[in-house]
Amino acid sequence: MEKTVTVAVPATSANVGVGFDTLGIALNWEAVFSFTPADHSEITGCEERFRGEDNLVLTSYRGACRRMDVKPVPVHINIDSSIPLSGGLGSSSACVVAGIMGAERLAGRPHNKQLCLDIATTMEGHPDNVAPAILGGLVSSFVNGTTTTSLRFDIADSWRFVALSPHYEVRTADARQVVPMSVPTELAVWQMGRIVATIRALETGDEGLLEEVNQDRLHEPYRSKLIPDYEQLRERSLEAGACSFIISGSGSTMLAICGNEDVAQDVVSAVKGMVEGLQVRICAASATGAYYLE
Repeated sequence: MEKTVTVAVPATSANVGVGFDTLGIALNWEAVFSFTPADHSEITGCEERFRGEDNLVLTSYRGACRRMDVKPVPVHINIDSSIPLSGGLGSSSACVVAGIMGAERLAGRPHNKQLCLDIATTMEGHPDNVAPAILGGLVSSFVNGTTTTSLRFDIADSWRFVALSPHYEVRTADARQVVPMSVPTELAVWQMGRIVATIRALETGDEGLLEEVNQDRLHEPYRSKLIPDYEQLRERSLEAGACSFIISGSGSTMLAICGNEDVAQDVVSAVKGMVEGLQVRICAASATGAYYLE
């Protein structure tokens, strides 16, 4: 058994605009988790309120051990993460993936991405964040029974994603509740016709195509009302040159998708000082997904 296992997991953004509950993208904003066998389980590096037995990294570690038919040993888990909590950037998915990969390595098992994906999807209830966290890049996923199928796409290096994170949270349950349970066939067709085009635009770096097609009508018109600063930040970001402006996951973080670094810097300058407590960070896509730090 190794003394310490360290796992780096990227932040992720689900939906990517028109890909509601199907698309997710990994960003080069990492959280790092270390697992050290100990006499008793202990959590450090996070807020005191998250250091109990219900810590998501710890429960995911133990759950993965059970799934692999391995007895979990007590571990000291240290969490080093600046990913906003409940902000729509996959902080919970990062914890889940880290727990599974920690269990995998401490048990002496080879890294199995498909097994990690299946376990993580079961734990999270959906693959839109955990899939890109494990695989990197842009990922389209669907679930068939207990098996998750994820198709991974490389993204053009030129894209930049300006993460705009307000100081307030949007509860996922609230964001789910405001989305209609059914939609007209015409709207469904309109939406589906733009998903593949959005993937293609991100693959090729086609700014004009992304600007034309990545305009969601399925969930963002409803969820945006839960984010008080959405409209003004969207307007200012698009004026500064962003190709697309989307809600990251269920929010409250928003992403301004920009064709290059210069435009991303222009967006940062444009939104500076607009909203008190707003955190702004320029990200690129992460091609690697979660990995072990040797």
